[in-house]
Amino acid sequence: MTSTAPTDAEVPVEVYRGPARRRFSINPRQSGIYVAFGLIVVLFTILTDGALLQPQNISNIIVQNSYVLILAIGMILIIIAGHIDLSAGSVVALTGAICAVLTVNMGVPWPLAVLITLVAGGVIGAWQGYWVAYFGIPAFIVTLAGMLVFRALTLTVLGNQGIGPFPDQIRTLSNGFVDGVLGNVGLGPLGGADLLTLLVGVLVVAGIAFTQWRSRQGRIGYGQTVDPFPVFVARIVAAALVVLAVVVQLARFKNLPWVLVLLALLVLGYSLLANRAVFGRRIYAVGGNLQAATLSGVKVKSVTFWIFVNMGVLAALAGVIFAGRLNQAGPTAGNAFELDAIAAAFIGGAAVQGGVGKVVGAITGGLIMAVINNGMSLIGAPSERVMLVKGLVLLAAVAYDVWTKRRSGAR
Repeated sequence: MTSTAPTDAEVPVEVYRGPARRRFSINPRQSGIYVAFGLIVVLFTILTDGALLQPQNISNIIVQNSYVLILAIGMILIIIAGHIDLSAGSVVALTGAICAVLTVNMGVPWPLAVLITLVAGGVIGAWQGYWVAYFGIPAFIVTLAGMLVFRALTLTVLGNQGIGPFPDQIRTLSNGFVDGVLGNVGLGPLGGADLLTLLVGVLVVAGIAFTQWRSRQGRIGYGQTVDPFPVFVARIVAAALVVLAVVVQLARFKNLPWVLVLLALLVLGYSLLANRAVFGRRIYAVGGNLQAATLSGVKVKSVTFWIFVNMGVLAALAGVIFAGRLNQAGPTAGNAFELDAIAAAFIGGAAVQGGVGKVVGAITGGLIMAVINNGMSLIGAPSERVMLVKGLVLLAAVAYDVWTKRRSGAR
C-alpha cells in the first residue's frame, strides 16, 4: 500500500512577515467621543465669540468641575464591573461635613483631618461593598439606600447648618495655583506665560509620545495590527497640540491649578491600574462576563468589594475638594453629583452592560458636561435649557453605544 503522506517540500511553511499594517480608519466607538468633544468646543467657541477658550475661563472649567471628574474616575470602574453607585453625592456631603467638624470645630491639623476623612470614605465604601459583594444585594438598591442614609447622617453631623471656614491649605488645594518659581516668559502676541507651567506641558507631551511609542513597539513585537507610521505621528501631533494649547492658556492666566495636578496624577494612576494591573483586568473580566470570570478563578466578590471601597475614598476626596472650594460644608452639598458622574462615564464610552470603558473616556465625558454647562452659562441660557441639553446629550451617547454594538453584531 502506497503512503500518501506529504513530503517536507510539500508542507506549507508559515513565514512571519512582521506586523500587519492597516489603512487609516476610525473606530467610531472609541474615537466618537473625542470627535464629539471637539465639535462641542468649536460650537460654543463660536456662540460665545471666543470667550469659552479664554485663559481664565479654561481655568474656571477645570476648578469648578474637578469634584465631578474625581467621582467619574471611581464611577467608571464600578460601571465597567457592571454595577452603579447612586450614593456618591451623599458621601461627598457627609465626608465634607466630617472634614469640617475635624478642622473647624475640633482643631485637628488639616493633614490628619484629610487622612481621617479619606479613611471614613473607605469605611463607607466597605459598608456598601459588603452588602453588594458578599450579601448579594444589587448595587442599585444598596446605594439608593446609602443615598438616603448618608444624607441623613450629613444633616446630623452638621446640625442642619453650614460649618466653615476651612484652613487655607485645603482652600488652596481646591482653588489655588502652583507658585511660578521660574518666572514668566514672553509669548509674543499672547503676552507673558508661566515658564514652569509651559515646561510641565512639554513633559506631558513627551510622556504621551513615549507611552504611545512603547505601545506601538509592543504591538509590533507581537505581530499585531498597527497604524501606518504617518497616521501614528499625526495622532501624536494632534494630541500634543491640544495639550499645549490648554497649557499655554493656563500659563497665561496664572499657573497650573493644584486640583489639575491632583487630577493628572489620578488619571495617570487609574489608567495604569485599569490597563496594566491584574486587578484592572479582573474588573473588565467581571463586567464583561461574570460566569467566565468566576470559572477562570477571578475572585469576583473581592473585586466588587474593593471597587466600592475605592469609590468611597474618591468620594471623600471630592468632598474635601468641594467643601474647600466653597469654604464651607453645607447640608445640601453633593446634590445630584452622582448623576453627573454617571453621565460622564456613559458619555465617555462606558457600556450599559459593563465590561467596556476607559478612565480617559470618563474624564472626557465629564469635560463635555462641563463645557456644556459653562458655554450655556456664557450665552445666558436658562437653567431648564441647560438640563434639557445635558439630558439629550446623555441619551444620544447611550443610543450611540447601543447602535455601534448592533452594527458590529450585524457584521
